[in-house]
Amino acid sequence: MHAALVTSFDRPPQYTEVPDPVPGPGEVLVHVLAAGLHPRVRSGAAGTHYTSDGVLPLVPGFDGVGHTDDGRRVFFAGLHAPRGSMAELVAVPEGRLVELPPGLDDVTLAAAMNPAMSAWLALRHRADLQPGESVLVLGATGNAGRLAVQLARHLGARRVVGAGRDATSLEVVRRLGADAIVPLTADDVAERLAREAADVDVVVDYVWGAPTELALAAVTGARSDPAHLVRWVHVGATAGPTITLPAATLRKTNVQVSGSGQGSVSPEGMVAAVTELATLLPQVRPAVDVVTVPLREVAAAWEARTASGTRLVLVP
Repeated sequence: MHAALVTSFDRPPQYTEVPDPVPGPGEVLVHVLAAGLHPRVRSGAAGTHYTSDGVLPLVPGFDGVGHTDDGRRVFFAGLHAPRGSMAELVAVPEGRLVELPPGLDDVTLAAAMNPAMSAWLALRHRADLQPGESVLVLGATGNAGRLAVQLARHLGARRVVGAGRDATSLEVVRRLGADAIVPLTADDVAERLAREAADVDVVVDYVWGAPTELALAAVTGARSDPAHLVRWVHVGATAGPTITLPAATLRKTNVQVSGSGQGSVSPEGMVAAVTELATLLPQVRPAVDVVTVPLREVAAAWEARTASGTRLVLVP
């Protein structure tokens, strides 16, 4: 079969021929129809993801849409290197296959499911967002952030605030359901966050680093009731891998900081979330800008620059 193959963490994957996978006990052979080129996939192929073991070669790709030999159309996720979805075939544990209902095409599902999963796990499984609560999405202009806004609305959030760097993309976020937007590049960003998000119940944080330090100080310092719990869920680290958290912040306000990702959610929880989303996404109709690229052009796709909110999907 043909696949994308990473032989160096310093170079893009190359389209090449590799042996067909042989399913082990409890595994099913899946014919891949579409696989998303997510940030998670890029970091895995660069050896920088926190799950990377540094072993090469590897086929990149964390998830995808495909069909089994018995005709089922399925979504699968949770692949570990060296086995990835950017190939014509992949062997997947039966327990990680989720049969897909009609309603969304293969490419849209491959583009939307991964960012939607990050948002859904954070909102539903980690923060347990309840109808009538309010949400701040830090990093709302990317695919995952936009979907977090849409899913928060679907879950019944009373108020949603979107914060991000790209002013043009923030207007898209407003159209997707945000009640207020905050440019993280504004000179008065702290004042704006304090005004718009002081009393949120949940923060879904895709940025971390310096913007999170600023947002934490702004939100916790302006709450009308410091004892009212704010659940701060860290999902991504686009602005940096660490923060400085003053001890006083944890004493003067009731803030709960947790993470959402591989390891903080069980494999069973991941499959349950995918199953929920497979039914939910056709109703939500996720707004995802997609560029489809043939798998044979993987090297060029890897180095292509795309607009904020655009997702590349490879098709064999």
